[in-house]
Amino acid sequence: MMPRTDVAALLPILLPCAGGIWILLQVALMQRRTLRAGAALALLFLGCSAAATVMLLGRAAPGEILGGALLIDGRALAFHLVFVAVATLTVLVSIAQLESADAAHGEFYALLLFAVAGMTIMASSENLLTLFLGLELLSIPLYALAGFTRDKVYSIEAALKYFLLGAFSTGFVLYGIALLYGSTGHIDLTGIAGAIGATGGAVDPLLLAGAALLLVGLAFKIAAVPFHFWAPDVYQGALAPVAGFMATGTKAAAFAMLLRVMTVAFDAGPIRARWVPVISTLAILSMLLGNLIALAQQNIKRMLAYSSIANAGYLLVALAAVGTNGGGAASIYFYLAIYGFMTVGAFAVAAIIGRADESDQGFALTSYAGLGRRRPFLAAAMALFMLSLTGIPPAAGFMAKFYIFRDAVRAGLIPLAAIGLLASVIGAFYYLRVVVQMYFREPAPEAGATPLFVTTADAVALTLAAAAILYFGLVPSGLLNLARIAG
Repeated sequence: MMPRTDVAALLPILLPCAGGIWILLQVALMQRRTLRAGAALALLFLGCSAAATVMLLGRAAPGEILGGALLIDGRALAFHLVFVAVATLTVLVSIAQLESADAAHGEFYALLLFAVAGMTIMASSENLLTLFLGLELLSIPLYALAGFTRDKVYSIEAALKYFLLGAFSTGFVLYGIALLYGSTGHIDLTGIAGAIGATGGAVDPLLLAGAALLLVGLAFKIAAVPFHFWAPDVYQGALAPVAGFMATGTKAAAFAMLLRVMTVAFDAGPIRARWVPVISTLAILSMLLGNLIALAQQNIKRMLAYSSIANAGYLLVALAAVGTNGGGAASIYFYLAIYGFMTVGAFAVAAIIGRADESDQGFALTSYAGLGRRRPFLAAAMALFMLSLTGIPPAAGFMAKFYIFRDAVRAGLIPLAAIGLLASVIGAFYYLRVVVQMYFREPAPEAGATPLFVTTADAVALTLAAAAILYFGLVPSGLLNLARIAG
């Protein structure tokens, strides 16, 4: 029988799973297919999961549970709060979007809750097999969410691409785990670290191959160049709230796992000296390519997809700093939390604008022309999200980028920080282009033909996201304390 302490430590994972099962039973057995009932249940279980997490953070961390398969420490609990925040905003924004798309099925929220559980398992994994289980528990619901609007060609195409490429990347992860086990005789991260340290400086080629394959699989999840090809098409074809959830929650889970693997299993000097240059190269490619290609995008979802690729590059800069001098882990968490609010918020506005036009034209940048006069609240929220993504104070995006580049400079990665600053300047052009469209362009004559409805749930989500960006931009200390726990 499982000890009571293990059950308490597992509550942040068990509660989303229980909520997902309850929603599925409600839909299947009680024939209650109202979307709002599923959304309310999802919010309830997410709230309970967050409360359980806060209680665990207030005590001594439970530590290893289930025979060392999971490590419920401050880092895992802090990342879980990010997953819950992103999922909560996604639930609020998705209600009207699903109703508008004639996809008002409660199963959507069950899939969302299962994905949150998978993210937390990834962030808590101290064992490569547990990592694989968490990765699959995250990926399978996302495949279904990407193609949730089954009657739309773009949605089916997005789901198929994501499924095929996701299965391919999963193969890399599994083969990498097999090679690491064959080289070290361990699948737990501490055991792998001990085996590497016992070699006396020599690095087994089999170990390097396994580490490379594992990195490829996780690089796919964060959409780092050159493993990014799926992101623009999948984000464009999926519902905007789903794209926002994938861009933020999945990235946060993958970076939580990367931090765990790189700072525990691959922290020994001989292998650390090899993976830091690889991470730095991925960071440079992602920052430059993501921002440069985003300049040419005329679709807001594709633009935000390439923005997501560029932001993965910024986070990889901090990960390289972690590998160089041990600093940067806290800044990764801080950036991911802020990135979650501003990106889900931007996709939320895109969802509201897009549902006024059934065609893909609703997501064109020209749809934002004159929005400042038509819908001042939407325009102000979108402007704040774009300014935050650019890194302009007092929005929290400025502080997030500041900590990333500061840690890179402290680690001696000055060229990497300089390239990151250059990439941020390039990114400012396409972010501010949206602001120019909203406030300095005349709306098209047909723009007012279809009214823009902002539901109460939409307004709550946008207000929460905007308030978080402003608050943490002006008073970052609270989030920084949580980031230090995660670091």
